[in-house]
Amino acid sequence: MIRIAFDPIYAHPLPEGHRFPMLKYELIPGQLLHEGSVSKDHFFSPTMCDENIVLLTHEKTYLDKLLLQTLSTSEQRRIGFPQSPELTKRELIITQGTIDCCDFAFENGVALNVAGGTHHAFADRGEGFCLLNDMAVASNYLLHQKKVNKILIIDLDVHQGNGTAKLFEKNPSVFTFSMHGAHNYPFHKEQSDLDIPLKDGTSGQQYLQILHDTLPELIKKVNPDFAFYLSGVDILETDKFGKLKVTLEECKQRDAFVFRTLQKNNIPVVVAMGGGYSPDVRMIVEAHCNTFRLAADLY
Repeated sequence: MIRIAFDPIYAHPLPEGHRFPMLKYELIPGQLLHEGSVSKDHFFSPTMCDENIVLLTHEKTYLDKLLLQTLSTSEQRRIGFPQSPELTKRELIITQGTIDCCDFAFENGVALNVAGGTHHAFADRGEGFCLLNDMAVASNYLLHQKKVNKILIIDLDVHQGNGTAKLFEKNPSVFTFSMHGAHNYPFHKEQSDLDIPLKDGTSGQQYLQILHDTLPELIKKVNPDFAFYLSGVDILETDKFGKLKVTLEECKQRDAFVFRTLQKNNIPVVVAMGGGYSPDVRMIVEAHCNTFRLAADLY
């Protein structure tokens, strides 16, 4: 049985003007339960991540700013959210959710976090709606506990995982792969172990062909014993910021290919949702729900 990390705080309301990015986190579980794709037994509610685990990845001065609410105005602007104790708590719970998913992935082959994929967070700062880098924290936790030897991070959000790339640029135990829009945020790209920048207007057929040509060979080369998959749906042609031409069905095919490729190679995977900014929230929810449906069907 697949396990899914979710807590009501994922959808905690923010001040007016900041609520839309959070809305999907409430709607995704509701839709999956309503249609019967999963049951309540599939979900678990994480606790807050221990500070010592966070500090395996993030600098203490930065974590203290989040805990003590001392981020400057410019630091809050860079993140995109106004600071609040609830927002910091939310981020710590999401991060623990991704860590907890690792143990379930070892058991079941896959586990998913309804939120997470906060790949723009650096050791000393947050950016782009990301405060803590949940996949980086979970990766360092697994390595610190000696539960894995080599990790592959598959980042298919339309935005480059700049924070993740920087955090692991000198760590040979984590291979970072980011396939993203070349002319999209962040405008200053860091260097992942493998970056595939895509031209504006890249079609879904082209997108899938590149992925099919890349991922199996990458797995042979890297030989990971664990994977994280950031399944952002901002690659959709309906996305306000994506600049690609990928349909809903092609996005689903992307997820299916990633899952089947990892299954074939017996690599457990933890999935986090990442971005999605289509004007119609129903499109965002449907695309994300496809990821959960596929996981439930394939594992």
